[in-house]
Amino acid sequence: MSGPDDTARAERLAAALRANLKRRKQQARGRQADPTAGESASEPPGGGAPGEAPATPTPSRPDEAS
Repeated sequence: MSGPDDTARAERLAAALRANLKRRKQQARGRQADPTAGESASEPPGGGAPGEAPATPTPSRPDEAS
């Protein structure tokens, strides 16, 4: 099972994991340097999580308003 293809695959995987770790560390350093920069970019305009229902639902018809 461990042939030249497996070795090459393992090397590619190790390189990809190192690159991912390096990128995530750089992102974390950027967040620590400017903590307010990530807040507005990561949250949708209405607040809450993406796909989450709004806190006050808007009626679909005017007669449903209370």
